[in-house]
Amino acid sequence: MNRKTLALSAAVGLLIPALAACGGSDSGSKGGGAIVVGTTDRFAATKDQPAPLDPAYTYDTNAWNLLRQTIQTLMTQPKGEGTPVPEAAQSCSFSDNGSERYVCKLREGLRFANGDDVTAADVKYSIERSLHINADTGVASLLNTIDTIETQGDREVIFHLKTADATFPYKLSTPVAGIVNPKDYPENKLREGFDVDGSGPYTFKAEVKDNVIAGITYVKNPLYKGSLKVNNNEVDMRVFKDSDSMGAAIDKGNIDVMTRTMTPAQIQDLDAGRDKNVDLVEMSGLEIRYLGFNTDAPRVKSKAVRQAIAQLINRGELVSKVYGTEAEPLYSLVPATITGHSNSFFNKYGNPSAAKAKDLLTKAGIATPVKLTLHYTTDHYGTATKQEFEVLQKQLNDSGLFDASVQGHPWDQFRPAEKNGQYDVYGMGWFPDFPDADNFLAPFLDEHNFLGSPYSNTEIEHTLIPDSRREADRLAAAKSLTRIQDIVADDVPVLPLWQGKQYVAARDDITGVAYAVNSSSVLQLWELRHGVSG
Repeated sequence: MNRKTLALSAAVGLLIPALAACGGSDSGSKGGGAIVVGTTDRFAATKDQPAPLDPAYTYDTNAWNLLRQTIQTLMTQPKGEGTPVPEAAQSCSFSDNGSERYVCKLREGLRFANGDDVTAADVKYSIERSLHINADTGVASLLNTIDTIETQGDREVIFHLKTADATFPYKLSTPVAGIVNPKDYPENKLREGFDVDGSGPYTFKAEVKDNVIAGITYVKNPLYKGSLKVNNNEVDMRVFKDSDSMGAAIDKGNIDVMTRTMTPAQIQDLDAGRDKNVDLVEMSGLEIRYLGFNTDAPRVKSKAVRQAIAQLINRGELVSKVYGTEAEPLYSLVPATITGHSNSFFNKYGNPSAAKAKDLLTKAGIATPVKLTLHYTTDHYGTATKQEFEVLQKQLNDSGLFDASVQGHPWDQFRPAEKNGQYDVYGMGWFPDFPDADNFLAPFLDEHNFLGSPYSNTEIEHTLIPDSRREADRLAAAKSLTRIQDIVADDVPVLPLWQGKQYVAARDDITGVAYAVNSSSVLQLWELRHGVSG
């Protein structure tokens, strides 16, 4: 049996960064029963983030993939490539030539898991709730082209947009547009804690210890009506403290599927056939990693400092030393496989050069070495992140132009501090909300961006982003998209580093693994089942 499988039909997909897991038997799912999934991801409710699973609040791929199993959306992204298809909706389409009026008709007989009917009024309530709450995560910005929402009867919803938005069907497939029951989700207040209720394929129950999720059980929702075929009755998720303990669990058969985060060494071992009972599925990745800058912070406020960092970073060396064949250098926020990609950073800076970086700083009158701290999260993107930042630190310091240190923080501390502007330079990752260049640009550069960045460019916000969204043919948007990427390379409010592949490991009696994620890193647990792999 091949130890590694390339997931072709989901090839542009990537495994989500994802889940918190659940209790259950230590015997995995031998003999049938629940499919047991492992992860090292962590979910906590804190004073700064009291509502980590409210769709009006969370803007994190990990949390989104918990919600997608329970909260239904009008549209859904398919398990392979392609445009969104109806889910809670029976049909959705633009009703004008200008992409400014979008009409959806709900399926008949939709019900929440508690038995309440799902109506057009509930859809309107849910989306308006996200807009009105306007959480500081920036997630409501995905819906910012909506002007008004009207309903006709119990099954028709009409969206009137402020401006043309060819990407709007994609946005209706994201959890911020999820349909919630007004009984469970107050209109002007976030739902705190870890309760999730909806009309999706599963019900959700979390085991919580000390305000942290210790496990999740998903049980098939008997009232679910939608486009998804649910191939199992229960999925249990288990959280592990680290990748090694998760790897030991799949070796012993205590879990069936291993998701994030596997270390590069684990991936190499599985690829080499270390365990004959475990298959490794490789998926082309849309995940990107980048450095963000607080452009108001004194030490990086000068564009010359940010440009000098861009001129020094050796992406090839970084990828080779830390990730090997599991990543590749990235010279734009837009991944190389997405329509509209441009190698803007390479075009501007070329190969790394200390001499060119020194010239940039000298011309700007910047005294060297520039003292910086590079901040990263210790428990959100995998254990290799620490090594990655040590390589970045060495590259900067070896030039003699910077005196850089590194500092790691747990995610539940890191993310609030980053949003509050406490870090001058910080490392983040991005998994797309949908596979379009707009979603690798607007969330970082539009008004109310999710980073909370003070950087603002009027041309990008008021001309280029709107112009690109008018083009239903995304190739026709390339001129505007390229211009955005060139401005980013010049101003460097963010600095792209690499684009990654994604992997999932599963015991060989689990099928559907190649479809368990789609092109936008959406976890699709309903695709998994017990069986005999080929």
